[in-house]
Order: sequence, then structure tokens, then C-alpha cells
Amino acid sequence: MFPYANMPYGIPPAICYPLSESCMIILFFLTLLYAWKRGTGHVAYMLGGFGFGLLLEYVNVVSNAGYKYGQFWLMLGHAPDNIPVCIGMGWGIIIYTSRIISDSRGLPLIAAAAFDALLALSIDLSMDVVAYRLHMWHWDWANRPEFPDPLTAQWFGVPYGNFFGWLCVVFFYSTFARTLEKVRFRNNIVLKGWLAITPLLSILISQVALWITLFPMATWLNEQFHIRSKEKLIFLLILLPVLTIWGFRKRSILHPPALPYVTWLVPAWFHLYFFVWLFIGGFAAENAWMTFFCVINLLIGIVIHWWIHLRPVRQAAIGS
Repeated sequence: MFPYANMPYGIPPAICYPLSESCMIILFFLTLLYAWKRGTGHVAYMLGGFGFGLLLEYVNVVSNAGYKYGQFWLMLGHAPDNIPVCIGMGWGIIIYTSRIISDSRGLPLIAAAAFDALLALSIDLSMDVVAYRLHMWHWDWANRPEFPDPLTAQWFGVPYGNFFGWLCVVFFYSTFARTLEKVRFRNNIVLKGWLAITPLLSILISQVALWITLFPMATWLNEQFHIRSKEKLIFLLILLPVLTIWGFRKRSILHPPALPYVTWLVPAWFHLYFFVWLFIGGFAAENAWMTFFCVINLLIGIVIHWWIHLRPVRQAAIGS
């Protein structure tokens, strides 16, 4: 049972949680199998994203009384302060497949991390809106009198800080992991060992950077300049695309290779699965603007991945 009684909608269909969790587990192991074939560094990076996701979600739930998860099959911790293991799996596969895409373009390090973060956010914008209404996770707006309707609070019930956090998490982990991986050793055995522990160090450094960003720095910005989550999110939504565009202008791979199936399977599932639930759950009729933005986000996702996956293939076919 969900820890909150004041939920915007009733209990979702019984198939919702098992189906969502099963699909996430299947996607995780398909992606892990691909990473395994690519080598230690790939497996370590993906599992690092999985571990980082679990850690940050656990810290978030324990430290935030207003943010809780619904009860899935595999849970970590003790209710109500426990988290679904499949959430960590989701973080791992999104972070990893985003990196495969940016690596295939040969982007400079900072631009690649920025592109990774934007790819992740494109998934989260619609997913969180629908998952919130399915009670998969919950922000309690009861103690926020400035938001009398939890379904219209900030981004249709999802705090702006959540999206800011998504961008920071992926950007930090991608940046620090790539930076540490640039350390090279002459001894191949030492190099493999270093690649195996790099994600762990990346998690620790990223967690520190995330804590500084979300707490001391956020408090200082709010007290000194009245800058809150919305303004910080807008700043990143300007900065990260600029860095990405700059990176594509400086990219070292002009004719990118064909990408593996996991790089379209993972985003396709997230986009389409939650878009379908938008209508199955009856949420589409709730707010015309919310449905409009969910449709726009889906179309943007289709365009982005067409450009990433199909356009290079078509150009190669024309060139041949």
C-alpha cells in the first residue's frame, strides 16, 4: 500500500506495477548483455549508473518526507522509506545508452555529458507526469499551501527541482566518469582494474557534487538572489543545449557508425510505454496543456532518435 492517502487518482490497475517492473528488468539485462560483449569498461559504467541511481534515490527518500515510492516486487530498504530496484535499473540503462550515442558522435567531454543529460531529460519530462499519476512515485504537496491542486503544481504535479536534479545527476556522472577514464596506465592489468573501479569513484565524486549543488549552493542562491529550482532549470536548459551544439561543431567523428539496438529500444520503451498509460489511465482528459506537452515531447523524442539513428544510415546509403 502506498504511504499516502491523499493521492490525486485511485489505485492503478493491478497489472501496472508488475508489467512496468518486468519490462524494466528485461531492458536492464538486454543492455547489460550488450555491455558485457563490449568489455569491462562498459559493464562498469552501466553498473555504476545503476548503483548511483539507487544511492541517490535512497538518500532522497530518507531525507525527504514528502517523496516516496509505490511498492514493487523488488524493494531496497524498509517501507515506507524503501525504493524499487527497477528504478536504479532505469537510471543505469538511460545513462549508459545515452553515453553510447554521444560517444558515437565523438563529442568533446563536456559536450558529450551535456548531450547525455538532455537525452535523459527528454525521457523524464513525460514519464514523471504519468508515473506520478500511477502512484509509482509521489511528491506530497499537502504541506505546500501555495499549490492547492497537486495535479497543477509546477510541472503538472512534478517539481521543477526533479528535472534540475535529473540533469545534474547525468551530467555529473558522465563528466567525472569520462574524466577518470582518461587516466592511462602502461600495464594492461592495472588499466582493467582502474576501469573497474572508475565508476565507484565517479559515484562518490558525483554524489558530493550533487549534494553541494542541491543543498549549500541552492541555499546560497535562494538567500542571495532568490534563485530557485525553476530558474536553475531554465539556466541548464539554455546552457546544456549550447554546450551540445558547440560539441557537434567540434566533433571528431563526421560519419558516425550505426548504433546498436539498445540505443533505440530503451528510449522507445520509456517514451511509448508511459505515453500509452497517459490514455489508458484516463489522464489525457485531465489537462489539455499537459496532454499537449506530452505529445510534443514524444514527437521531439522521435525526431531526435530519427536524426541519431536513421539519418546517418540514409546518408551512408546515398553516399554509396
